[in-house]
Amino acid sequence: MTSTDRWPEIQGIAYGGDYTPEQWPKEVWREDVALMREAGVNLVSVGIFAWALIETDEGVFDFAWLDELLDLLHKNGISVDLGTPTASPPAWFFAKHPDARVVTRDGVTMGFGARGMASHASPAYREAIVRIASALAERYGDHPAVVLWHVHNEYGVPVGEDYSDQSVRAFRLWLQEKYGSLDRLNAAWGTAFWGQRYGAWEHIGAPAAAPSVVNPAQRLDFARFTDHQLRACFVAERDAIRAHATQPITTNFMANQSWTTDLWAWAREVDIVSDDHYLVAADPEGEIGLAIAADLSRSVGGGKPWILMEHSTSAVNWQPRNVAKRPGELARNSITHLARGADAILFFQWRASRSGAEKFHSAMVPHAGTGSRVWREVVGLGDVLGRLDEVRGSRVRADVAILWDFESFWAQDLEWRPSVDVAHAERIRSFYERLWRDGITVDFALPGQDLSEYRLVVAPAQYLLSAADAQNLTRYVESGGTLVVSFFSAIVDENDAVPAGGFVAPLRDALGLTVEEFLPLREGARHTVQWRGAASLLADAWQEDLLLAGAEAIGTYVDGPGAGGAAITRHTHGSGVGWYISTRLDAAALRTVMTEVYADAGIAPADHPEGLEVVVRRGDGADFAIAVNHRDDAAAFAAAGVELITGAAVDGTLTVPAGGVAVVRLAPAP
Repeated sequence: MTSTDRWPEIQGIAYGGDYTPEQWPKEVWREDVALMREAGVNLVSVGIFAWALIETDEGVFDFAWLDELLDLLHKNGISVDLGTPTASPPAWFFAKHPDARVVTRDGVTMGFGARGMASHASPAYREAIVRIASALAERYGDHPAVVLWHVHNEYGVPVGEDYSDQSVRAFRLWLQEKYGSLDRLNAAWGTAFWGQRYGAWEHIGAPAAAPSVVNPAQRLDFARFTDHQLRACFVAERDAIRAHATQPITTNFMANQSWTTDLWAWAREVDIVSDDHYLVAADPEGEIGLAIAADLSRSVGGGKPWILMEHSTSAVNWQPRNVAKRPGELARNSITHLARGADAILFFQWRASRSGAEKFHSAMVPHAGTGSRVWREVVGLGDVLGRLDEVRGSRVRADVAILWDFESFWAQDLEWRPSVDVAHAERIRSFYERLWRDGITVDFALPGQDLSEYRLVVAPAQYLLSAADAQNLTRYVESGGTLVVSFFSAIVDENDAVPAGGFVAPLRDALGLTVEEFLPLREGARHTVQWRGAASLLADAWQEDLLLAGAEAIGTYVDGPGAGGAAITRHTHGSGVGWYISTRLDAAALRTVMTEVYADAGIAPADHPEGLEVVVRRGDGADFAIAVNHRDDAAAFAAAGVELITGAAVDGTLTVPAGGVAVVRLAPAP
């Protein structure tokens, strides 16, 4: 097994979920631990929403029930991820500290009765979270059941930005620390526009709702400030725990589900990355979005194994149409996360709640009980994971990186952009889907990171690009890398200002062009791109008027406002190649383009059928090919070794049944 930094002291692949025994009488606790043992559960998350039961009044603690619970779990060989319940302050807290309530951008003060954090800038809230985190760690830091600490729950969801008076004061202090002077702030925010210049710090407020569009640079900084404030709350709790406990500490991200927090920055603060992921029911191929989230979780953690802290056994309850998972889908989803680096597979939640807002959310023990299909699949998955201990600690390595930059997303999502059809999530999904269908595993990366290990870097939606990051991408191409840039990238700098030289100018050397004008299309309009005088590619939403400065036009606009102009270009720079795609191609149309891109990068698509997802994890002693078949028929891939779930030898080819999974310990290369 490859060594993993700060992994919980637990044997094998961790398996379990959120456990909320406070919702049940104690006789159910005994039934629960027996069922957990039957299912192969070895880790449960406890206490995440139990603040009111642990601290019954300010500074008054009742640990009796939690003492009994942790002892019971430990006696039955079940380890605990102990949560701090700070995502849901109790009623007494808001009664004593009404000024800790969150205020929306429209000035509405949020009430009690849901989940969600208090104002991240509230001194009373900061004091309270440190108090309860300290009390929990002091009492349970040495408890043998506790192997992991879980701070808060899903930071930024549902509460991110706060426009309360306390938050405004904190924002001013943050700005003073960042800029040092009002002159620097005014320059960065471009306050000469619309006469917005500030002459005193106390005149600066949060970018609350206003008669027209609020300064976009101010809004971008407020997003950065919000992320910083949320992270400061986490750090305060983490440090309070660390004063009394040595176990690793995490908090659950929402990769590819929420964009409020900069997960690159957060990953530097946790001991282990953990993520919550729920399928989008409206997506007929939700497994692709799942793969994106898993790859992002692994990437922000630097490639180390990570924890799937939550996913669902079947339907969730908060989407417009909550589609149930079909037979085998629970296992496919779980093994896909495992394939892409997760060494822990956990669910929300263990037993379905009979009351409250999530009573229609699926669970490991559903309302239908242990005679149900879901329960049988839960037990079956536990058996499968129990056969895969040796996979733990191995890692995924990729030759391709897709750029994923939260600050760029925050900036792009502000008002008054050229077209509502331009969306970073859509562009990333389309490029990722093309790579996924071609069987190519990817990492995600920031534009300023060392990219030299990748043969191909794709920038589907890098709207915001600093000069330093542009230089990094240019050096990557000069040194032999292949770079693909999609439209509406390199448009503004870190202050949301168009750079000198115009659109895409920071990448002029790498791409051999600039953009003279955007040519967005009317709703529903489609057009054709002629590819090397032969193939015709259908596109929509967007065109551009390109000024070529060394780039070769590989595709040209047949119709639309850009008719006759370059649509897709290729440019040799140094030892590498820069591609630019100035229109919106879906994943199917991208196949033609990416075939040539792969050739430039020296990458070969997989030779197994589309829909058979195969990822290799590499360990110190062995490599493992993990296959998930999303097809309605059997599919085969090349492999030799031992299939770990069945124990069968594999000699050259393994056929995976429709909807099935397989894990092969690969034989060493001759």
